[in-house]
Amino acid sequence: GVKYVITDSWEAGAQNWTDNMIAEFTKRRGYDPLPWMPVLAGHVVESAEASDRFLWDFRKTIADLTADEHYGQVEASLKERGMGHYGESHESGRAFIADGMEVKKLNEVPMSAMWTQRLGVNKEQYAANADDRESASVAHIYGQNLVAAESMTASKSPWAWSPATLKPTADKELAEGINRFVIHCSVHQPLVGKAPGLGLGPYGQWFTRNETWAEEAAPWVSYLARSSFLLQQGHFGADVLYYYGEDSNLTAIFADKAPDVPAGYGFDYVNADALVHKLAVKDGLITTESGMKYRVLALDPYSTHMSLPVLRRIRDLVKEGAVVVGAKPVNTPSLADDDKEFRSIVEELWGDATGARSVGKGKVYSGETLTDAFTALNLPPDFDYTKPEGDTKILFVHRKLTDGDLYFVDNRNDRDEQVDASFRVTGKAAELWHAETGMMEPAAYTIANGRTTVPLHLEPWGTVFVVFREPTKMMSRTLPKVVETQVATIGGSWNVSLQPGRGAPASITMDKLASWSENTDDGVKYFSGVGTYTKTIEAPADWFKPGAHLWIDLGDVKNLADVTVNGKSLGTVWHTPYRVDATSALKPGANAVIIKVTNAWVNRLIGDQQPNAGTKYTFTVYHPYKANSSLLASGLLGPVEVVRAAAKEQE
Repeated sequence: GVKYVITDSWEAGAQNWTDNMIAEFTKRRGYDPLPWMPVLAGHVVESAEASDRFLWDFRKTIADLTADEHYGQVEASLKERGMGHYGESHESGRAFIADGMEVKKLNEVPMSAMWTQRLGVNKEQYAANADDRESASVAHIYGQNLVAAESMTASKSPWAWSPATLKPTADKELAEGINRFVIHCSVHQPLVGKAPGLGLGPYGQWFTRNETWAEEAAPWVSYLARSSFLLQQGHFGADVLYYYGEDSNLTAIFADKAPDVPAGYGFDYVNADALVHKLAVKDGLITTESGMKYRVLALDPYSTHMSLPVLRRIRDLVKEGAVVVGAKPVNTPSLADDDKEFRSIVEELWGDATGARSVGKGKVYSGETLTDAFTALNLPPDFDYTKPEGDTKILFVHRKLTDGDLYFVDNRNDRDEQVDASFRVTGKAAELWHAETGMMEPAAYTIANGRTTVPLHLEPWGTVFVVFREPTKMMSRTLPKVVETQVATIGGSWNVSLQPGRGAPASITMDKLASWSENTDDGVKYFSGVGTYTKTIEAPADWFKPGAHLWIDLGDVKNLADVTVNGKSLGTVWHTPYRVDATSALKPGANAVIIKVTNAWVNRLIGDQQPNAGTKYTFTVYHPYKANSSLLASGLLGPVEVVRAAAKEQE
């Protein structure tokens, strides 16, 4: 039966009253709100400051009731039925009068959302980053470990997406802490032979059995699954616990910027509830019952208006040995708090608010940045890397395992990057784990000054897991340099058979590789589906060398390709570089090469809108494409090359 229920993003606007509001306010805030009610109509009671503090208490009560009476009731009702809850909250652009971490804390699987943008556009989406990391922080602190996201949601380019264009969004979700994908969406397809079929209006993904590349999706789904599984292991490795205050919501505070955490340090967000109830100090580290350990509690500028319960807990944590970095609080936002006690604790912790101040076993850094504090604490970045270009950007996630360390490394550019990556790990040999294939291989490394440096080659939008498991006394390991040599370009004509029932001729001959959309035959020009390229290539003996690998590089592909050589399947390629290892299949002499390429539905949808289109080959209930809409490049674009890869001494 059904095991879980998902609650989608809050889209109900602001709710500000309930039948027992007065009683709830009095119980939660400790005073009668009735004398202050004129403030809700825009009047000042006592003073502007006092009125503002009442409004804060009123909003805090709304937030508490939203968390307890809505999200809490959902949890209780599901538990009565033996079911679990995947719960989203505000999402980006929908910040509500409640705290996102507070409403997600009871979920079996806290959940967020990250949308795609436009094809080929992968700009920073700060609010979505905050939503993702908020859910991850809940899972890390409260102990769920699993972190889900409504993933790769689209509002543009229906039926145009492919694994290659979706990968940058999926990888960004992983980099923000997501480790379970809930793909939005997979609409039920009850109609047989009607494709692409039903959808959710302009919103996708269109991840159904009717997708053109559905039969080729396994490698893409396996990549998501392997990456998710690895990022579910151990505990998140973080140095910073980032408190964002009680004045606003994460996706509002960080709608257009990231928090001021230096690059190379992992961090979690923390809200008032977790700060007060879930944190302890052990051996100078801030800890949680879930197993998390942090070096520093950072205070966002929003937290300078700090409630007394939070301030009291920060005092206790510092006395127990915690390190706090942040500006001196200026006041409490609540009428219920004792101003005298507030001022006393602030003075005890921050004093004149300059430099480092020791209190009990801990320290408070004021007027200094996190970077300054890390320097004083002798805490170098967990992850660092060389920058061949000014805009080189590599993200990371660190998971601490019982027997080692695992790092997810993500290239955020559409180009190859060759970097030296440095990890705050010592005494263990480095390995590279590839989620696309499941392959694991030893890596070159150098250990020095408490760090391990690993040279990495990352393909465009490429990722790799760098794993440290095996203890070693070797301070370095050098691997033979692999040299690639282009041994042939496969030119000339190709025979191409086209999937039946899509309005195209059964087969064509292409004198040279080009996009189907440029073909003069309308059946080819507007074709969507699988095109099978066949060719016999002659492989001279000098292609083959002992110990060398022969790769078939397809150049550019729109959008996926399945390659077979001499009857042996070499797998499906779905992102740059589109290449397969053909060493085990190629032989001297004649070689039969078959390349099945699948494009998107878009061109056929446009073809069915042409004035002279007598037969409609597609069925949809949403019609975003017109006769003059732009066609997408499709098919095998090439150039197709044979590349030999061998250790330098072999070449």
